[in-house]
Amino acid sequence: MKNTLFRLGHMLLGWGTVGVVYSLTDRLQGAGTLLPPSALDRAIPFSPTAIWLYLSFFLIVPAGYLLAPLPRITWLTRAMQLTALGAGADYLLWPTTMAYPQNDGVGISAQLLAALTQVDSPQNCLPSLHMALTVLAVWALSDGERKVRTALWMLWGAAIAFSILQLRRHLFVDLAGGALLALFAGWLALRMNTLRRRVVKGEMGGAIWHCR
Repeated sequence: MKNTLFRLGHMLLGWGTVGVVYSLTDRLQGAGTLLPPSALDRAIPFSPTAIWLYLSFFLIVPAGYLLAPLPRITWLTRAMQLTALGAGADYLLWPTTMAYPQNDGVGISAQLLAALTQVDSPQNCLPSLHMALTVLAVWALSDGERKVRTALWMLWGAAIAFSILQLRRHLFVDLAGGALLALFAGWLALRMNTLRRRVVKGEMGGAIWHCR
């Protein structure tokens, strides 16, 4: 129970920070620069049915906090917070948007997409936080000794990435930017954890020396 509360608390601190930064920057930023689609973006057909894989993002991120090894949870929280700060700065300094397709479809998938567009920001495109947090969650869940399970997590993450493009919520450049931001934030969080351990170890060594 204690470990579960620890995980949930860190999910609130990490994922919650992303939500706060995303909402605030959307309110504070100016008009966004229109990003042009690449050849890859144009080659992938728009489909509202991709909404289901897209929304599975809201499962893989909690999975990262609830199923990853306990020592990685603090790292995951810090990495998400750093990702939020990096993305937030970019959203304010260079807000971006894109041309969204007309959703003329019928059925539950199209209706769900219409509901999503009502609450989601038409800006905050580059970098994609949807992509960035997916990368961090997969990173936290990956285990070199469990290759099959790790491959499944990676496959899920790749499917989410494809659904983002198919749903036209982001362009490929947004996904690339989000992935690079996540990798940098994850690396920086690792360095911060290492530095913190060295400082604690040094303090303990100094205390032992003074006790002699």
